Amino acid sequence: MMAMARRKTVLTVWCVLACLIGSFLFLIFQGGKLASMLFAVMLILSAYLTMGRWSGITKAQGKRSISGIGSDGLVPAGTPVSVQIQAEIPGFWPIPYVMVKDRLVRRGGGEMTFDASFVPDWRRRGTLEYTTPPMRRGFYYFGSTRCTTEDIFGLFEHSGVLEMPGSFGVLPQTVPIREWRQYRQMMKGMHQHSASTRAMRETTQINGVREYHYGDRLSRIHWNATAKTGEFKSKEFERESLPKSILVLDRNRKSYGDEEQFELAVSIAASLLEFASRRDIALGLLSVGKEATYFDPTRSAMQYRLMLNHLVDVEADGAHSLLHVLKNHARAFAPGSFFALITPQWSEPMRQVLDWLESVDMNPCHFWLPQTTAKAQEEGWMNELRKRGFAGYAIHALGELPRALGGRVS
Repeated sequence: MMAMARRKTVLTVWCVLACLIGSFLFLIFQGGKLASMLFAVMLILSAYLTMGRWSGITKAQGKRSISGIGSDGLVPAGTPVSVQIQAEIPGFWPIPYVMVKDRLVRRGGGEMTFDASFVPDWRRRGTLEYTTPPMRRGFYYFGSTRCTTEDIFGLFEHSGVLEMPGSFGVLPQTVPIREWRQYRQMMKGMHQHSASTRAMRETTQINGVREYHYGDRLSRIHWNATAKTGEFKSKEFERESLPKSILVLDRNRKSYGDEEQFELAVSIAASLLEFASRRDIALGLLSVGKEATYFDPTRSAMQYRLMLNHLVDVEADGAHSLLHVLKNHARAFAPGSFFALITPQWSEPMRQVLDWLESVDMNPCHFWLPQTTAKAQEEGWMNELRKRGFAGYAIHALGELPRALGGRVS
């Protein structure tokens, strides 16, 4: 493309030069007022076209502003973004108009180009606006902006580049969940015995200082408090009152039939995170892709934001099996943890995962994303999960999630 434009410019230069030389030869050999006038016009025209190279477009400056983006630099999925560019062109040579080509690049692949134009005012300034289409999930950044202008005859094109860095993220699509019946039952007593046993166990998080009790280990003594008070003080640790809950997002590229199916999996994970944040539930995330990413279950708002930011940019780029990654992270899981597995896998590969989780005293739940499975096979897999005491949900579209979890939609 650039080579063709360069070739066209060279051809135009030779044409103008040939006309100038021809008018000059006409003046020499023919003479007269007509020849003089023709040569004068060609000389002025050539000077004007030559001076266009110093129009100032190569030193143009600009500023970009983006509306509709939150303070965290994120916008909801499916939201269009409005962009405004203010450009200023130094110099004095007249410019009839300026064409602007802005590039919006999606990290991980994909690019959108927006073309607009403006007529500079007497101070050689101009403003243009455009609105993007509804944006899909991902992180976006603006590439270099190209400004182009032409002479009044449209013979020569002059261009410059504006560097106006900017970026934003588009959140996954979510659906509000009012109730998760199976999770609520588990918290109220579905696993009452194991939960009460874990409630007596302490975490590694220090909650304060208490009086020394006979039999406390030496490692529990709080030496700073002991030195200040003159009496032995022991560290008080927070206790686990409920089982840990962990979302597992399968990002194996072979698991998904198309991009829409993976987007459904990410949206389910984001919706469950949103539900956990509203209900103050300690929910972690294990994202199984090219590199496995694990977020420990906490109630921290910062942790929730980190998990959501992670979901903005994830891709189905994994190669390892779900069971392989779970075994590699087994040390991070507390016995009795609740696992929500979001994956299109089923049948034998999923049986192996469920068997292993059950063998290490975990409580799994399967969010299944069927592809082209027959209705009989779908019902058979759901029945098998129920017979084994596992919760399972077959989700074909994001709108089905609230009804499947609690029987109600908001």
